[in-house]
Amino acid sequence: MEIVLLIVILLLLVLAAFLLWKIHVLKQDIYRFTKNLDTALNTMLSGKKLETRPYGEDDLWGMIYERLLRLSNMYTHKNKEISEEKELLKELVSDISHQTKTPIANVKLYLEMMEEDKENIPEYMKKLNLQADKLDFLLQSMVKISRLETGTIKIQKQKLPIARTLAESIAAVVPKADKKKVQIFAECDENLMLDHDKKWTGEALFNILDNAVKYTEPGGRVHISVCRQEVFTRIGIKDTGKGIVPERQGAVFNRFYREPEIHDSEGIGIGLYLARKIITMQNGYIELESQAGQGSTFKIYLPNTD
Repeated sequence: MEIVLLIVILLLLVLAAFLLWKIHVLKQDIYRFTKNLDTALNTMLSGKKLETRPYGEDDLWGMIYERLLRLSNMYTHKNKEISEEKELLKELVSDISHQTKTPIANVKLYLEMMEEDKENIPEYMKKLNLQADKLDFLLQSMVKISRLETGTIKIQKQKLPIARTLAESIAAVVPKADKKKVQIFAECDENLMLDHDKKWTGEALFNILDNAVKYTEPGGRVHISVCRQEVFTRIGIKDTGKGIVPERQGAVFNRFYREPEIHDSEGIGIGLYLARKIITMQNGYIELESQAGQGSTFKIYLPNTD
């Protein structure tokens, strides 16, 4: 009987020792878990990205850390987007301030001249109207840029005849071309279907065509060709204008870029920038081939519907 009692006591002592050890281990695990969680949260709150989890997937901390890592990635990505949007807004405000400075100064100048020279008020009114039109065009263009860059405008592609979109863009530049006696030729299969945003693709094509007519001498030509290739459909716009030297060809797609020799002509230098932005948003791209004095060829590539 005494032996049985002794065995029971020993077993109880062993059980007690095991429970005490288990409690100690559990406390250590809780302390380690709390410390790891505190470190991870402090890292996230400081704006830093969590490192790839070095823990096993089976333990509790490993599963928690996996979720924290995903949350950290989302948080970092969102912060990056906010930072980029702030930078875009900053650039946009700076551009608006810079670009509106000259026409606003001109408006003030013409108003002062009208007060001093009342006999020529009609002439000053014409000049004021021109400056007002320039400001209106500038602000409308800036709105388009901001809406495209911030994602306010979503590209909505539909399977439509590209000839119809092209025809509307050509029609918009015909009056200007007629004044300069610039001939426009177009080759396009009327039944060629292409997945594209009709409105914004038309805007991009118009901008390129408008530039082609603007910088082509009177009596010149603009030739448009559309060719379906294996992966992309290519829209080529070739003019007989002044051309662009190779070292400036990359810059012509920059916002507000204007070549030195055309600063006095109409325009503010955002047409090609918008065109490339619109085509890029449709997973396409634009190529430029040109030589000074030999005209330019813009090739717009849009992915096929297949």
